[in-house]
Formats: sequence, C-alpha cells, structure tokens
Amino acid sequence: MSQLEFEDSPRWTQEAEKKLKNIPFFVRTQARQRIEDLARADHLDEITVEMVEQARLEFGQ
Repeated sequence: MSQLEFEDSPRWTQEAEKKLKNIPFFVRTQARQRIEDLARADHLDEITVEMVEQARLEFGQ
C-alpha cells in the first residue's frame, strides 16, 4: 500500500472494527474496501458502526 493510499483511508472507530470482524474472513477485505469507498464518496473521514451496518443492509448481507 502506498503512503497516499494509507493517508486517504478513512479512520475506523473501535466499534466499527469489531463489527467488521463479524463479516466472514473470505469477504472481509472486499467489504472493508467497499465501506471505505462509500465513506470517501460521502467525504467522510471516519467509519462508524452505523455505517458498517448500513453497508451490510445495502450489500444484502
């Protein structure tokens, strides 16, 4: 990962990270990327548990 990508990544709250760990490991990386993409599209710099739950509903999980 380049330094630019790291700096561009939204911060995750501890609660959101815990919620992400409930996602099966084989799709967790893709889920993280999609949630971060949604946050960037909304110009948000922090990902909350509510955002993870909303993404889960939108992705049909």
